[in-house]
Amino acid sequence: MSLPTFDTQGTLFGSLASIGASLFGKEDRFKLFAEKIWPLLAAARPALAECYDAGNGRPALEPVVMLGVAIFQFLERTPDRQTAELVKYHLGWKLALNLEIGAKSFHPTSLVEFRRRLLEHDKARLAFEVVLEGLVKEGLVPRKGRQRMDSTHVLGLVSAMSSLECVRETIRLAMLELKDHVSEGEPPFWELFWERYVEHKLDYRSADVIFKEKHQQAGADVLQLLQWLEPLAVEIREGRQVCLLREVFGQYYVVCEEAVEPVKVTPGGAVQNPHEPEAKWSTKGKGKAKQEWVGYKVQVAESVDGKRREKTEPTRNFLTSVVTQPAIASDEAGMSKSLKAQSEMGLEKPPALLVDTAYVSAEAIVEAQAEGRELVGPARPSPRNEKGSCSEDFDVCVEERRAICPAGHQNKQCSRLEEKATGAVSYRFEWGALCHECPLRQKCIAKGQAHRTLTVTEHHTALQTRRNEQKTEEFAQRMHERNAIEGTQSELVRGHGQRKARYRGQAKVDLQNQLIGAACNVKRWLKCLVWDLKAAARATASTLSSQTAERA
Repeated sequence: MSLPTFDTQGTLFGSLASIGASLFGKEDRFKLFAEKIWPLLAAARPALAECYDAGNGRPALEPVVMLGVAIFQFLERTPDRQTAELVKYHLGWKLALNLEIGAKSFHPTSLVEFRRRLLEHDKARLAFEVVLEGLVKEGLVPRKGRQRMDSTHVLGLVSAMSSLECVRETIRLAMLELKDHVSEGEPPFWELFWERYVEHKLDYRSADVIFKEKHQQAGADVLQLLQWLEPLAVEIREGRQVCLLREVFGQYYVVCEEAVEPVKVTPGGAVQNPHEPEAKWSTKGKGKAKQEWVGYKVQVAESVDGKRREKTEPTRNFLTSVVTQPAIASDEAGMSKSLKAQSEMGLEKPPALLVDTAYVSAEAIVEAQAEGRELVGPARPSPRNEKGSCSEDFDVCVEERRAICPAGHQNKQCSRLEEKATGAVSYRFEWGALCHECPLRQKCIAKGQAHRTLTVTEHHTALQTRRNEQKTEEFAQRMHERNAIEGTQSELVRGHGQRKARYRGQAKVDLQNQLIGAACNVKRWLKCLVWDLKAAARATASTLSSQTAERA
């Protein structure tokens, strides 16, 4: 589609900007959006133009308007159909988006097409980048400033399935994909499989033994189907649903001695629903706080202003990156991706990054120190053996290959170990005969060991320093600033709908999260502008009152 002619001014009599001054006050959020956010979106039109063919096809809807609509959609938490109606009937939306009063709306599916264009041309982050760059230019977000980071889960747009349901549904989708390639009478099992998996549904009132039999039978049927596909053309055996069936079979079954058996433990990255294979199962927390979900994980970082505010003054902390990950991905890997995303948007790595335990490891601490920055967060406690002693009870100096046990004895031997596969280096300390007559032997040495050994990583000194540091009151005070990120996560979930995915697939979910991040920053920015306007009005009124009092 080609691009329409772009006019940032609007017509004299048709634009709300020229006749709506009496309808919208200086502190109205729609007017402030038009004054502050719209020019930023208009400046991004060259980037949006890359999604279109300038000289081919009928004119498209104005992409700048559509980008503004996409942001408003998550400011107001509206679905596509309601969004299209608001663009047509809501004067505030028309003012904010520089539309004429009589401007016609668009079909809701136009939003689907616009989001598809953004994804196809790698512009998912455009709205977030545009708003963030505006905040940087206004001095509200420093290019190099302190930040805090946390993650939360996003539920995929899928229903929960048992292992048997997932396998059977995957078979059904694969058979629907293959039906046009099957000639009459071949293969001989086709009609049976079609009746079994396409036309027949599970009876959920069946006994458990029936489900187990059907689960095993499904595995044998998949193996037979995949073996039949082997000699066929590549375009048939490598179809999208057939490849997914092959993946699911490898995750849910094991072939032993020509028999197919269901696996006893499903791997963590297994497909949970064939209609959204990227949505993975994961868990977080323990006990009553344990959470299980199928979907994704999102990493959110925000700036830390650190200045004291008045009681009702809005926050001046803004999101600096939003990164979507698979649910099974680690927070430490998410931190690296977030910092990389910020670098691509023109931000430098924060001099201090406030995080929780999930982000802190010996390697991460050392890497931050090497780059001249701080990773502020508590380290995980070391695991204890059955006797209750752990590495925290020892005074270890890896650099000097020295370790002192709880009884005050220094090690007799230190060995350097290196894994060939990963290159990871560790050190093993041994006390040998010193343990034979030690009074703490019963508390320190596990059953079956002749003497105590201790194995730590090459960066253990940094980890040990952090564990000692986090016991101080000063460290606890510093960590208080991190707690506000929990409120930010709550705001994104409750105010903008981040908990549930609207779309299927990680790319679309990431686009949703980027638009939510942009909407959150816009909302906070507008609140700050309203506060500043009111503060200026109060200051002016106070000055006039003082002058009047002096004259009297």
